[in-house]
This record gives sequence, structure tokens and C-alpha cells, in this order.
Amino acid sequence: MTTQLSFIIVNWNGGELLRQCIESVARFPPSVPFDIFVVDNASSDDSVKWLKSEGLAAHVPAKLHLIENSENVGFSRANNQAIAESKSDMLFLLNPDTQVTEGAIDTLINTLHLDERIGACGPRLLNPDGSLQHSVWRNPPTPWEILTAGLGLWRLLPKRLRGELLLGGHWDHARRRDVPMLFGAALLARREMIDDVGSLDERFHMYAEDNEWCLRMRRGGWRVVFEPDAEIVHQGSPFSLQRWGTLGKLRAQTESSLDFQRRCLSRIHAIGNLAAGSLVMFFHKIWRTSRSRPREEIQLLLDIYLAGLRQTRSGT
Repeated sequence: MTTQLSFIIVNWNGGELLRQCIESVARFPPSVPFDIFVVDNASSDDSVKWLKSEGLAAHVPAKLHLIENSENVGFSRANNQAIAESKSDMLFLLNPDTQVTEGAIDTLINTLHLDERIGACGPRLLNPDGSLQHSVWRNPPTPWEILTAGLGLWRLLPKRLRGELLLGGHWDHARRRDVPMLFGAALLARREMIDDVGSLDERFHMYAEDNEWCLRMRRGGWRVVFEPDAEIVHQGSPFSLQRWGTLGKLRAQTESSLDFQRRCLSRIHAIGNLAAGSLVMFFHKIWRTSRSRPREEIQLLLDIYLAGLRQTRSGT
């Protein structure tokens, strides 16, 4: 029977979360033939040992492909390894800190098949407590959006309008629609789209690769669709916190986001975003200083934005 769907799970010290993720796929499998690729980025825990021994034979009615890397090659490159080896027409990127729910995968498959120009679709993400996890954001950012969101100017907009314009925490994620981007934590992609625009950009080790990929899809004429009727639970970056800590994660996310903007936007657009971000951080620093509140994170962001602004303006 021809495999139609490949789950791709990039793992680094996933441990119990990886086990729960795979067992959720076994509990609520899609109705089409599927297989699972686990790409391990040199884990130091028992993830690979579990996969090789008791892990899947008794739990998942599908063939497991394990790719072991001798070093952490990053999220993009690891996903691309599995994309290249898979023979399926659909690829489902799934983080090891996720759990699928009943019917979620088939719902996404049905959505992908609504239109042959839908290149990717993604689910409604939930926090472990069942609350909404905001996963649809504007992409790429613009100066007006950065200023409106960062300075609280969104309060001047009617609630429904700001939801449609700003997305993120202002939008209820309650209807199917074309969106600017989807989180790489849970993303169903069409093979034909990947053959057309290419797989993930390996210049992004971690973070912003989903921004870049979705932007490339849309620029290539493909639709990117959010499907609220498919729900997947997402823990929310425990591995990056384990690797870098809070400030380190913030630095990695911000620097990757700015790198994405420098590579994918016009120089004027990137400079405008950096200037707007610097202004927002400057006002936040003043506000926190006046109230004797911690400003370590704000100072970090301000330093990163100002350095990026100098670099982009000089063209280095």
C-alpha cells in the first residue's frame, strides 16, 4: 500500500514528550496510509534507545524511519533530511512536544484537498490546559504593525478590526482562512508545493524558518490556510528553554527574526522595521525605569534592534 502521509518529528532530548507525541499519533491515526520519520539531533537522553527498543513496534501501525545525526544540525536541515527521504505526497511537520487529537489529521488532509493551490495548512494549537495558543501572526511584519502593537495603539481600533489586521493575540483563531504564516510546530505540507518552491531554508538553524517558508509559498502563488476544526496540543518550546534559558531563547528568536527580515525584505522595509522596533523598546525601557521594574529583557531587545539597524543601514 502506497504511503500517502509522512509525519516528520525532529527530536532533541524529547524524552517523555516524544513518547507522548508518537503515542498520540497511534491513538488518533489518519485514515490514509502513513509512516513516521524521527530525525534525532544528537540527543543525550534515552530517546533513541526507546525508539530502537520498545518504542514503536507495539504502539504505531506504521513504519518508523529513524535518522540519527551526530550533531545538532538544526530544525530546518533535520526536517529537510526526512523530506528528501520520504516518498509521500503529504508531509506533516510535527514537534515532539505536541499531541494530536481525534480527527485532527484527517481534518487537515481534507482542508489541504479543498483546493489544489493550498500548499500548506495548520491546526488550532492549544496549550496543555486547553486554552488557545496564538499561532497565526502577520508575516512579514511592517513598521505600522510593530508600532501599533508595541505602543498599545491597537486600543484605538475596534476589536474586530484589530483582530483581522493584527492577528496574533487580537484574533480568536475561530474560522478557516488564508493566513500569512503557520507555526512549524504542526504544519501539513503538499509535496507538489515543496517541489515547486523548495524545502526549508537551512540558513535558519532554529526560529524564523517557518516565517521564511510560508512567505516563499505565498510569493510562489500557493495558499497557506489555517484550519480551526483541527486541534493539536503544543507544550510550547520546552526544549529551547532547556538549551538556552529564557534570555538565550529570546536572543535566538529575535536574531533569527531580524535575519529573516534582512534576507527576505527590501532594505527600506527592513530598516523601517528595525527603527520601529528600536523606538518601541526605547519607550518600554523608559516606562520600566520610571516604575523601577526589571528591564533586562527590554535592554537585550533594544541592543539587538539597534545593532541590526546599524548593520542594515551600512549594508554589512
